[in-house]
Amino acid sequence: MDRDQRFTQLARELGHTFDGEIKIGGNYTPVVRDGDTLYVSGQIPRVGDEVLGVGAVGAQVDLPSAKQAAAVCALRALAFIQRAAGSLEHVRAVPRMTVFVRCTPDFTLHSEVADGASDVLVNVLGPAGVHSRTSVGVLQLPKGAAVEVDLIATLNRP
Repeated sequence: MDRDQRFTQLARELGHTFDGEIKIGGNYTPVVRDGDTLYVSGQIPRVGDEVLGVGAVGAQVDLPSAKQAAAVCALRALAFIQRAAGSLEHVRAVPRMTVFVRCTPDFTLHSEVADGASDVLVNVLGPAGVHSRTSVGVLQLPKGAAVEVDLIATLNRP
C-alpha cells in the first residue's frame, strides 16, 4: 500500500475523508512552497464545517479526544501536502512539527496529545514521517479548538 492509500485508509478509520474542498479560516494560504520545502499553516481539527475537540484539554476535552483531534490536524496537513505535491509519495522528510494544546493551567501531558499527530505522520509516511517536534500549552486557539498543528515538509527533487 502506498502513502496516499495509507492516508485515505487512516482517515476513514478515524471516520473522516478529506475529499473536495478543505475549509480554511482566514485570509491566508494553507501551504507555501519554496523550492522543495512546504510550509503548512496551522491546522485545527476541522472536518467540513465541524471543529472536533472544542474546549480546553484537562477540562472539556479528555486526553484520548485531544490525541484524536491532533491526529485530524495532521491528516489535514497531509491532505494539503498531497494536493501541493501531487502525491504523498513525493515527501522526503518532515523535519519539524509544532503542536499547540489549548489546556488548563495544570495540564502537563502536551507530548501525549502531540503523539496523536506524530503517529499519523509515521503511519502514513513511514521513515519520512519521523520528525522533530515541539508541543506547547496555550490559552486559546482559533474556533475554540483544543489542538493546532503546523509543520514543514520537504519533497524529493525531480
